[in-house]
Amino acid sequence: MKVRAPGRVNLIGEHTDYNQGFVLPIAIQLETTITTGGSSQFTAHSAQRNETVAFRLDQPAKHHWIDYVVGVARAIATRPVSLYIESTVPEGAGLSSSAALEVATALALLEDRELDRLEIAKLCQRAESEFVGMPCGIMDQYVSLFGQAHAALKIDCRTLESEPVPLPDNVAILAVNSMVKHELGQSAYRTRVAECQEACRNIGVASLRDATLEQAQPYKRARHIVTENQRVLDFVAASAANDLLQMGRLFLESHASMRDDYEISCEEIDFLVDTAMNIPGCYGARMTGGGFGGCTVNLVAPELVPAFTQEIRARYQTMYQIDPRVIPCIPAHGASKLSETNAH
Repeated sequence: MKVRAPGRVNLIGEHTDYNQGFVLPIAIQLETTITTGGSSQFTAHSAQRNETVAFRLDQPAKHHWIDYVVGVARAIATRPVSLYIESTVPEGAGLSSSAALEVATALALLEDRELDRLEIAKLCQRAESEFVGMPCGIMDQYVSLFGQAHAALKIDCRTLESEPVPLPDNVAILAVNSMVKHELGQSAYRTRVAECQEACRNIGVASLRDATLEQAQPYKRARHIVTENQRVLDFVAASAANDLLQMGRLFLESHASMRDDYEISCEEIDFLVDTAMNIPGCYGARMTGGGFGGCTVNLVAPELVPAFTQEIRARYQTMYQIDPRVIPCIPAHGASKLSETNAH
């Protein structure tokens, strides 16, 4: 059997998912594929790393890529299997290579057993939160399973309901990979989760979804979440109206909030955002993903994509001596089976 699961880029709604808020990601054409084969033990081979790892379902987390596979396998696997993993989703870029791996693993191990897609998303989220130890929201796994071509997905992370949001035809979505990932990322992510929980206690709400802007005002972290939720709703309305200027403004407001109130940006990402806004044809730019590196997401006039790509690469190389990868992001379908044939 062969399965695929896409990565994602989040257009807007950052760190709102674990606060029961709104998010607006797209599944992208970059994906993880897994081919299964018969085996007397559990093994996973990563083509990217040229590494084969044997694992047991009862082993502890090892702070290694295999943890994402084991966390899911513990909940699903019924018999040993070999997994051959290939991926075009860059690691550490904020494009959710981990969720793509989790979802692909789940589909591969389920084989012909049917499980509701929302239950698969929840299972994969639990694997990352409880086994891997990253207290993530459900956005990444959800959109990897439910993504739609030609549309973003507005997800209500409280009700776990979603609706497709068609995007204007006259704008291209580009991710720019800074090629850096600061070590602060994972530890600060946990800290932000705790800070949001503390803000809830101080305000007296079960979730920051219930907080008003007035209540959140004294707390920077809460202020970001409350304003970011509103930006998601405003972005959906702007997209429906084909208001590219407003969509771009909301991107910039979101980035400023992540930089100043949530404090999850970094020098390289801020440089990419500022630089993008000085290149003709860019409506808006913001950091996307967990923070402290990874990618920006940019709204660019389609006819100016080649010039934008050339210019932002040149300026970043001059500043940091790093060639950033520019990735066209095309909304893609969610995870699926590709074939029933065993290989490898």
